[in-house]
Amino acid sequence: MASIADRVLDNGLTVLDTEADAVHITSQEATSYAEATSTYTLGNASSISVGAPADRTGGGRKVTLAAISGASVTGTGTATHYAIVDTANSRLLVTGSLTASQSVTSGNTFSLEALDVGIPDPS
Repeated sequence: MASIADRVLDNGLTVLDTEADAVHITSQEATSYAEATSTYTLGNASSISVGAPADRTGGGRKVTLAAISGASVTGTGTATHYAIVDTANSRLLVTGSLTASQSVTSGNTFSLEALDVGIPDPS
């Protein structure tokens, strides 16, 4: 049976803990930094907090993006995804679907519940 040691999984997730500095809500899933921060962004939060790697339910490892409230909405539309980015290096680090889509209006604020990003153990 194949396995990957926690240390290997943790080193992949540590990038999120040490380099991620903003999260964007987007109108569709971004595939690049430019899409996440310009083309599809509807709002963003900086000074985010991503925890250290920990055990993931069902096996594997995860990091958790702390809940966000009062973040700036910069566009009007329906937010369906999130994108966590490293602005210093213009890198898209991870994307995912929001639990529920949100209609947002420029000038308002948005909130996100805590998000887990994980790597499962191999099967």
